[in-house]
Formats: sequence, structure tokens, C-alpha cells
Amino acid sequence: MTSYKGLKGILSYDAMETMRSTNEWLGATAKAFGSYPAFALIPNPMFKLMAAWGRVAERSNARMIVKPDWDIPAIVSEDGQDHIVYVEPVLKRDFGDLVHFRVARRNPMSRKVLLVAPMSGHYATLLRSTVTSLLPDCEVYVTDWHNARDIPVSAGKFDVEDYTQYLVDFIRHLGAGTNVVAICQPAPLALAATAILAREEPKAQPNSLILIGGPIDPDAKATDVTDFGHRMTMGELDYLMIQQVGFKYRGAGRMVYPGLAQLSSFIAMNADTHAKAFIDQVFAEARGEASEGDRHNKFYDEYLAVMDMTAEFYLSTVERIFKNNEISRNAFTVNGKPVDISAIKDVALMTVEGANDDISAPGQCVAALDLCTGIPANRKTQHLEPNAGHYGIFAGKSWRLNIRPLVLDFIDEHLGDATPAKRRRGGPQPVDCGVSTPREEDGKIAV
Repeated sequence: MTSYKGLKGILSYDAMETMRSTNEWLGATAKAFGSYPAFALIPNPMFKLMAAWGRVAERSNARMIVKPDWDIPAIVSEDGQDHIVYVEPVLKRDFGDLVHFRVARRNPMSRKVLLVAPMSGHYATLLRSTVTSLLPDCEVYVTDWHNARDIPVSAGKFDVEDYTQYLVDFIRHLGAGTNVVAICQPAPLALAATAILAREEPKAQPNSLILIGGPIDPDAKATDVTDFGHRMTMGELDYLMIQQVGFKYRGAGRMVYPGLAQLSSFIAMNADTHAKAFIDQVFAEARGEASEGDRHNKFYDEYLAVMDMTAEFYLSTVERIFKNNEISRNAFTVNGKPVDISAIKDVALMTVEGANDDISAPGQCVAALDLCTGIPANRKTQHLEPNAGHYGIFAGKSWRLNIRPLVLDFIDEHLGDATPAKRRRGGPQPVDCGVSTPREEDGKIAV
């Protein structure tokens, strides 16, 4: 029999989906009504505004339940040929796949990069522009996490320890010479996975580990995220945030932290910025200036596409990474075995932070350098990007112009015996195919 809490969770989950679909329907209705041909004879802007609001509302709510395509453009080689990019899973698991972006008719690149995508409410496609910027110079792989509502309960649990073990398996599968780039939330778990390999299988360790805007030590500098984590008890989080997947999905009965709830938190953090963006888009639609691929649509098609994460992953992240500081205290365990971060000795380590990052503030990520006491000082470096917010340090203008060249240089410097790849620091930059907003550099976009 379903418990009261389980019934409440199902009703809450379905209620959110009902509100989303209702808003989508209202948008479609307003678009159809305001676009009725007869109203074109009436010289009143109300009908154009109604249709414009409807188009924006319908699109915004419709994209919340659809995983975006990777849609990676062809890579142009030095001889001017276009090379199509194929997205190919190379290792499939219940909760996430290891995906390779294979560039057709191109020899493997000496730089092999694993992008560890955050599991924080958005799909891995949030890193599309990051992938696109690295593909001309690297063999790129990414952790493509699955939407928890589509994973049957029979697949079992998935918490921070399982996530860490997935990273261990992915890095081991890619083999020696891999360069791991962990972005935001997975940075502490990528550090733990590297420590596990250092202890159990040293030859499978990554060549370098680049941590970008991650909460290695959340208490190094307080943000709204860390304040929330300390203010709420685990019981409150369990009761208020966790819901049970409804019966229309494959994961029916699974306890999750819904993507729609996470999206509400993201938007609430910068409500004025998002409200202005949507109002401006309505007026642009009414004036006929909006287009399918304009800046607003490119960004919000990705930003509004959200996924559920398992309840145990969300709760264990808050409790063990933020509340108990197990990584920063070097007290993390996986399957009952201690993970000694000081065991990492042969991996080059780089941290990247944004000066205006209000999600993972400066000081939280760079703490990894002091934690990795086994790595020589000449194999550790840090970079603080001025005027960059959280989004900008891995996919915005700061990433494209400043951070990406530094990351490639760092990888090249520690390639070991491999032949150094041709650097792109002073050469031509890749075409900007990323998503952006007018304020992508001010730290107002959350991941």
C-alpha cells in the first residue's frame, strides 16, 4: 500500500506536470486566438502582444520536458574540409552513458578529454558549446546522465558513491592519458574518483584533472547555495523537496528531486533577470524581430530543459558534500573504504574559478590544491577569471577567449611522453556556436 508520504509525493509530482502542461495549453490558446486573421483588420496592438505572449509561453513550457539534441556542427579541418560529428555511446549504464563525439575522417587527437557533466537538474547538453569549442583540438567524451523519472525502480539506487564509481569506471575505460575536466557539482566526486584510481589502479589515473567552479570546500566562502544547505535539516529537505514519480513514466514509484522544482530554484535566484529576458522576448515576437535561432531561444531551449535526479543522490550530496564537508576534510568513503585524496601523486591538477561566481564562490574550488598534498607544486596551478560568473567559466565568453586556451596549454604541458598537440592559444579560435545571454558574464546564470 502506498504510504501517505508516497501518495503526497505522487500528487505533488503530477501537480507540477499538470501546471506545466496547463501553461503550455494557455500559451497555445493565446497564440491561436491572437493570430486569428480577422484581428489583423483591427489596429490594436493587443492581439499581436497576445499572440507573441502565447508563442513565448508555449515554447517555454513545452521545452521543459524534452531532452535537447546535441546538434554539434561539423568541424572544419585545416585543409578546409567539413568533418561531421557523430555522438556515440561507448559505455552504457542504467543512470548514465559515456559518450564519444567522433569526428568523421579524422585521426584520433593526442588530447583525450573527458568532460564530467553536472547532475544538477540540467542535461549534459548544457555543455554543448564547451564540447564544440574543444572538438577542433581534442578527442572529447562526456558523461551523459539519464533522467531519473525514466529509470525503473528495479535499477536500484544512485547516490554520490555510485556517481563516483561511475566516474572510476569511465576513466578506467578510457585508459591512460585521459584528461578529466569536471564542471561544477561533480568536481569533488571527480577528485575522489581520481584518488580511488591512485590507490587501486595507478596506471588508469587521468593524466590531468581540471576542476572548474566546483564545491571542493563549500565553507571556504558562503553563497546562497551553501547557506541553504546549512539552514535546512535533512528531514526538511526530504519532506519538502523529494517527490515520487507518477505512473505515466518508466520510473514510476522512484523517489526523485524533480527537475521542475530545481528549475524554480534556479529562476528564483535571478528572477528579475529572467523576467526581463522573457518580457523582452514577447515584445521582440510582437515586432517580428524574434527568430527560431535567436539568442534568447538558443539559451532558454537549453536552460529550461530539466531532468529529475534520484532522491538519494540529491540528499547525499547535500549531507556529505555540503553539510559534513567529507571531501574537504578528506573523510569521504565509497563502499565502506576510505578515499585518501593525498594518495594522488602523478596527476597534474588545475582549478578554475570565476570572480563573480555566486554558485561556487572563489575559494571553494581552489581548496583542492591544498588538499592534494601528494602532488608536487610544479604540477598544480590555479586560475581566477575576472568578471566571470558561473556559466561564463565553462561555456561563455570568458571560457572561449581566456580559459579554454589555458586549459589546453595545461594539458599540453603535462602530456608526459606523448607528442604535444598543436596549441591553439595564439591561433584561430573556434566558431562561436554556444548559447549565451546578454548577461552571461555577470554570474547571474546558475547551473
